[in-house]
Amino acid sequence: MSIAVSIHEYSTIHSIVRGLLAYGSAELLNRVVRLLVVIVIARQLVPELVGVAALTLSLFELIRVLANIGVGQKIIATDSQALDQVCNSAYRVFWVWCAIVAGIQLIAAALLYNFFDNPVAAKMLAALSGVYLFMPGGLVQCFRLMRAKKLPTVAAIGTTQTIADHLITCVLILAWANPWALVLPKLLTAPLWLIMMRRAHAWKYNPAKGFAPLSSMLQFGSAILIADIWLALRNNLDKLIISALLGVSALGSYYFAFNAGIGIVGALAAAFGTVLYPHLCEAKSGGRQRATLGLAVILGFGIFGSLTLVQLLFAPIYVPIIFGAQWTHAIPLIQVLSTAAIPMMLGALLSAYLRASQRASLDAWIGSAICLSALGMMLVGAYSNLFLAATGWVVGTAAVIGAYLTISAIQYFTKREFYHE
Repeated sequence: MSIAVSIHEYSTIHSIVRGLLAYGSAELLNRVVRLLVVIVIARQLVPELVGVAALTLSLFELIRVLANIGVGQKIIATDSQALDQVCNSAYRVFWVWCAIVAGIQLIAAALLYNFFDNPVAAKMLAALSGVYLFMPGGLVQCFRLMRAKKLPTVAAIGTTQTIADHLITCVLILAWANPWALVLPKLLTAPLWLIMMRRAHAWKYNPAKGFAPLSSMLQFGSAILIADIWLALRNNLDKLIISALLGVSALGSYYFAFNAGIGIVGALAAAFGTVLYPHLCEAKSGGRQRATLGLAVILGFGIFGSLTLVQLLFAPIYVPIIFGAQWTHAIPLIQVLSTAAIPMMLGALLSAYLRASQRASLDAWIGSAICLSALGMMLVGAYSNLFLAATGWVVGTAAVIGAYLTISAIQYFTKREFYHE
């Protein structure tokens, strides 16, 4: 029995490491290409133009999170006997919901045009609503691949789309120094994602196999959607706060520093949670879940701690060489934002663990606390200067995650049952 358990745990660890390596290597390749694009942007566009594109993309990412209704998580977590019914229901939900989200984005674009006197950003936001026409056709396939632990395939598809996005951006911005060059590639690469996802998995919608009850699926996904909304607010409203209080030029500097300083670690943190979730769903016993989570935490501290140290020590050296002397003022921003690496990693792993443990509502509550803390402290700092605003975002994020993990550790070591739904 112990030998079987050891073999199973070894297999699980091997699968997690493979998934982490797949996402990590894919993200590294992605960021290398993105770095080249950032260099081109830094040398071709002034902060004001970058700020206009940043405003549009921030609103787009903020609205797009609504598409993550959480139904896809049900595909990963459901029993094999009900998989076909759940996939059929999820397919219908995805189409209806993406149409609703597209409508919301068009309304936001109209408001931006009519009431905020920003017609360029409004037109770009409206154009990006076309992305939702391509998402529903490949989402079921995506989550079925994740359920089957084919994470390298999912990572490869995402990276191919992102690299294509970056390369198109680079070509456009060299030929046409305009904010549209940063926005259009998001729309142009959406069909590529759909084609690759459907080729990677051959699932087809088949009503004859029945449907799962929508009420149970929506109940399962609602808490996940709420948690994802809080995460999106934290990762995008920061830029709106900077724009409102410090101006578009300051937003351009912050957007550059955020992408140069924490862009890669933010994506890697999300990848940790994505890789871990299917394994935690499969591990029914609490002991196995904690062992799996412990491995991810150890790996995370090694990777993210190293990345933080590199950013802190070498940002003053590589920023003027790679990006140009005009961005040296952003070095302190890059350094302070890089310190959010470990809290972001811990937050992603905690979220995956709570969702797999059927405590998505607790994940939503923690997400709300992190968001309000981070944005609240950023708002206070923004009344002084950009550096204090960035510091507030980092401190607010770390404070809630650190407090919760401290309480959880105390409860775990005293062997008390702390979680209740």
